[in-house]
Amino acid sequence: QVQLVESGGGLVQPGGSLRLSCAASGSIFSIKAVGWYRQAPGKERELVAAITSGGSTNDADSVKGRFTISRDNAKNTVYLQMNSLNPEDTAVYYCRFTVVVVFWQKGDDYWGQGTQVTVSS
Repeated sequence: QVQLVESGGGLVQPGGSLRLSCAASGSIFSIKAVGWYRQAPGKERELVAAITSGGSTNDADSVKGRFTISRDNAKNTVYLQMNSLNPEDTAVYYCRFTVVVVFWQKGDDYWGQGTQVTVSS
């Protein structure tokens, strides 16, 4: 019903920048909160940043001042601008959308396929 497609990952040197995108398509009535998560090898998945339908954001302490989450509601797309990357940011990054398919529903969570971000010299 709902598909998420991520893009923008890759290899970058320490101090560099990347911009991730995640676009939702399918049977969408509305999109509530959207978030970016990451999972490094041997670690649990953690929240990186989230943004509500009204634009309020919440960032993990480890990325404050370096990462910025934003969304384009007209395009059903969320972005994660990542600056001043360091090797500890290396992980698979996932987007998560809370999507309302039918107006009376509360909303269900959908996940992107993940995109690898590697920070290395």
